[in-house]
Amino acid sequence: MHIPQHIVLFPDGNRRWAKQKGIASLEGHMQGYNNLLNFSEWCKNRGVKVLTAFGFSTENWSRSKEEVSYLMNLLEKCLVDNLEKYKKNGVQLRVIGQKERLPQSLQNAIKTTEKATAENSDLYLNLAISYGGKWDILQAIKKIIEQKISIEKIDEKLFESYLSTAGLPSPDFIIRAGGEMRMSNFVLWQAAYSELYFSPKLWPDFTEQDLDLALEEFNQRQRRFGK
Repeated sequence: MHIPQHIVLFPDGNRRWAKQKGIASLEGHMQGYNNLLNFSEWCKNRGVKVLTAFGFSTENWSRSKEEVSYLMNLLEKCLVDNLEKYKKNGVQLRVIGQKERLPQSLQNAIKTTEKATAENSDLYLNLAISYGGKWDILQAIKKIIEQKISIEKIDEKLFESYLSTAGLPSPDFIIRAGGEMRMSNFVLWQAAYSELYFSPKLWPDFTEQDLDLALEEFNQRQRRFGK
């Protein structure tokens, strides 16, 4: 079976799941967080090398202060509580996005976790926090301009080395839970030839069996890259 090297995940539908259950939307985020931990284990066990998960987008800053604060604390908890587990399981964690916009305590947790897991290589786990695909492209352009790189030297390979996912293979499989069918400003450059898979299941209900169904479909896809 052909397993994707790099999976991009949209863990979507946490708030809708909570509403269906008649519980607070913040509880939906907690369930989604727990399922993301499970999902990373499922991927690692199946031989996936890179997992990039959408945690908080540049657009999410417009949500209520209460929800934003809860999500920031939840993301920090994800790093702090699982650091020893990441180290033990060979997971290298990296946060991509506008780190300077994040609370200082979360920035500190990111630095600690990234440093402590930098040598791990069993699974590369990218958490996208305050991330947007357009932002990623623009920040790459700004860096290239700042470094006064000549036009003749700029090609796709060089440009990709300035993206937040530099050094990692392009995502070959994108899984979006929650029933929505759009890219929502995520890894826009990197997803140029990614296979797309949309699940109607809200993220907290997405199971290991659902992952296997997605992988079975990926295995049947013919990736011709326009050739």
